[in-house]
Amino acid sequence: MPDSRMIFVNLAVRDLERSVEFFTKLGFTFNPQFTDESATCMIISDKAFVMLLVHGRFQDFTKKQIVDSTTQTEVLVALSAESREAVDAMVHTALASGGSPANHPQDHGFMYGWSFQDPDGHIWEVVWMDPAHVQG
Repeated sequence: MPDSRMIFVNLAVRDLERSVEFFTKLGFTFNPQFTDESATCMIISDKAFVMLLVHGRFQDFTKKQIVDSTTQTEVLVALSAESREAVDAMVHTALASGGSPANHPQDHGFMYGWSFQDPDGHIWEVVWMDPAHVQG
């Protein structure tokens, strides 16, 4: 059963066009079938997606107030990377593309990670784990 599950993370964004431009620079693509002026489906993998929704559209899915992600944290999104260098490359690209720092790099030997904030303040953690350590 776990192999058949998909995940759709929904994030409220202020400027959809700016978000698409930012995440495109990080190498992500979008499913045009689930894209309009108020939302888009960012493809993480064949089973993981992030729905970027403008605030008004996001509000359609909740009765709660949308948090101000520039001052509050609602979720930490973690992405795997294939190497330490890939972690650094993604964070450097994010920072050069309008993102901001979240935390300093964390090196635990077998695991390395670094995080950034997207233009809306959502925190993205990019993590590499040594495959030999994970298998052992």
